[in-house]
Amino acid sequence: MTKMSVLADCLKKMSNAEKRGKRQVIIRPSSKVVVKFLQVMQKNGYIGEFEVLDDHRSGKIVVNLIGRINKCGVISPRFDCSVREVEQWVQNVLPSRGFGHIVLTTTFGIMDHEEARAKKTGGKILGFFY
Repeated sequence: MTKMSVLADCLKKMSNAEKRGKRQVIIRPSSKVVVKFLQVMQKNGYIGEFEVLDDHRSGKIVVNLIGRINKCGVISPRFDCSVREVEQWVQNVLPSRGFGHIVLTTTFGIMDHEEARAKKTGGKILGFFY
């Protein structure tokens, strides 16, 4: 059976490991989108260091968890979102104002909604975490 979404599998693994109180989680397979999503999470202080291991197959990522993730997930399909629509998505997806982040893929790269608002750009919504 093929995996439908590598990103969804990654975020579900991290969420489950966080609920079980684990300190580390191994994510495989690896992809560029997963690595960029993890960089956004790390920049906002939701995960610790992570290491990308090349096993000459599909790759592995070892993520150090710090106990800050309550929920993370993928929004599928990847809906288009303009700059004006970002605030509506924040209200619909996140639990409260100023808490959590929505991750977008834009022409400037993968970033959270606050950075996209600062750059005045829209894009496609990948997922969320809080």
